[in-house]
Amino acid sequence: MEDGIFFWGPVTSKEWCEPNYVQSSYIAEFFNTISNIPCILLALIGLVNALRQRFEKRFSVLHMSNIILALGSMTYHATLRQMQQQGDETPMVWEMLLYIYILYSPDWHYRSTMPTFLFLYGALFAIVHSQLRFGIGFKVHYALLCLLCAPRAYKYYIHTEDTLAKRLAKLYVATLLIGAACWLCDRLFCKQIQGWYINPQGHAVWHVLMGFNSYFANTFLMYCRAQQREWNPKIKHLFGFFPYVKIEKPKTQ
Repeated sequence: MEDGIFFWGPVTSKEWCEPNYVQSSYIAEFFNTISNIPCILLALIGLVNALRQRFEKRFSVLHMSNIILALGSMTYHATLRQMQQQGDETPMVWEMLLYIYILYSPDWHYRSTMPTFLFLYGALFAIVHSQLRFGIGFKVHYALLCLLCAPRAYKYYIHTEDTLAKRLAKLYVATLLIGAACWLCDRLFCKQIQGWYINPQGHAVWHVLMGFNSYFANTFLMYCRAQQREWNPKIKHLFGFFPYVKIEKPKTQ
């Protein structure tokens, strides 16, 4: 960067409370970029477990969507370009559509209608979002999709008896609330924070917590689905820390 000329060109997207191109001449928001790495690593752990134990393909797709979302977020914060911001926001919506499918499909009587509708909805959103800036409309839309998941997720929680599985749901809620507080503080009090000696990097902390948040959610849903399929699921821990689902399928499966 020389004389105010940025490596990726002028900023055309929303900026966050991190000075641009300070840590690197090639990365606009350094901490907001690298903070997506935990999400990728956690999603890879979940993906390997889903493939190794032959869970339904929906869970492999879900873990891959987490990776795609994290990569989109990295390119957005690294460049601060409008196109890359859309490449971050569109996978957010796709991911929520996947959660809606996983949560509601077990009791959906017409198997082909739900995935067809969700696919067309996601495709239409991607096309429209590539042409228009939604601003606050995107946040409202995303919040509504999240709220659609809440009743069904709570139903799964109250019907889960395993203590370790219920703890996953509690960790999901805790990381969501703490992460949201970090996101809001970073957004609302940016001017004050920029005057501090150390920037707490609230948006980067949000990324890290959301990586764990997605991992806890995915693992809990894998447990619930395995319970529905009578695969005798149990919560185990990789390296004594990372929870995962261990299943025992009947020999006929």
